[in-house]
Amino acid sequence: MPGASAQTRRVTNLNANWQLDYDLPDGRFEVMIVTDDGAHHLLRTSPATMTALAALAQADTTLAWDPVNRTLIIANIIGTMPWTQRD
Repeated sequence: MPGASAQTRRVTNLNANWQLDYDLPDGRFEVMIVTDDGAHHLLRTSPATMTALAALAQADTTLAWDPVNRTLIIANIIGTMPWTQRD
């Protein structure tokens, strides 16, 4: 994938748990990303970010996780990238 590390993998599952956090009025989400190699990755995010992520995950997009750069790549928002095509 352009701009991503060689360890970048397609996301197969995306799960989230909301947690009460008295320092943050809206709490926070802990997101578990499962990639196509079976690896699990955790990150914490705000409810606002989770709202956007949930919408993008439900759209006709392709998600990939770059564990080296801790970057979630959301491809095909408009158009289709060749590297997102399944074999």
